[in-house]
Amino acid sequence: MKHLALFLVAVVVVSAGLAYAARTLRPGHRHGPGVTVQRPAPPKVVAPPPATVVNSARCRPPAQHPDPVMLVPGTFAATSWSTMAPALARLGYCVFTIDYGNAGTGDIARSAHQLARDVDRILARTGAHRVAIVGHSEGGMMPRYYIKRLGGARKVSDLVALSPSNHGTTNLMALVGQLTGCTACGQQLAWGSTFLAGLNAGVEAPPPVDYTVIQTRFDAVVTPYESAFLRGPRARVTNVTLQDRCPDDGVDHLNVPTDPVALQWVENALAVNGPARPGFRPVC
Repeated sequence: MKHLALFLVAVVVVSAGLAYAARTLRPGHRHGPGVTVQRPAPPKVVAPPPATVVNSARCRPPAQHPDPVMLVPGTFAATSWSTMAPALARLGYCVFTIDYGNAGTGDIARSAHQLARDVDRILARTGAHRVAIVGHSEGGMMPRYYIKRLGGARKVSDLVALSPSNHGTTNLMALVGQLTGCTACGQQLAWGSTFLAGLNAGVEAPPPVDYTVIQTRFDAVVTPYESAFLRGPRARVTNVTLQDRCPDDGVDHLNVPTDPVALQWVENALAVNGPARPGFRPVC
């Protein structure tokens, strides 16, 4: 009986203590030295990526923009997509940036094979049937090899090229680059490039892809600036000189991808059936 009585007393004391703690110990408050009751952490909620996310593995192209947009940089990867990538994503496009060919310095044909693998990867990821390519400098020219030689014509809807080296350059810096180990630099020279000679032989803009070339008169890298332009039917090829519509636009080669006027031309090219409308009038 004595042991039972002691047991009942212990139960009463412990119960009273627990009741007191429940009344007085509040989460997040300090109760005496070294005693803190922590508030339980709320469950984590994983939200879907916002519409402006670039390179989202979960992006699925909406009906109004069924073709994912691939942004392809120029030689030495010296291209900024800081303006264009989020702007296109805000319009609802699935946008992906890629790298290739040792920062664009490797053999251009090999880089085109790498582009082919990237296209297949993005098509598989998004469930799309074709992609639209926006490329700068070498990145606007190199996809033509993929389209013309590697079966890309059936997987690309649009090629929008910003200051592309379609017919090479007379700028001797390309020769300097070649001497320092940049294979792609030598392949982009206007004279003696067997790569460009083969690429431009015959049809320069194979169907059914639509081609828009956006160029600035102040291009000191691709020289003369007109060498960027492609030959082809107007129904499938639009060549744009930015200063024809906006004479005060002084953008140079490197900054065309961040130029607000060039961005409007890109948006027009991607939004319409066919290449950019020649009569389009951007806001200068």
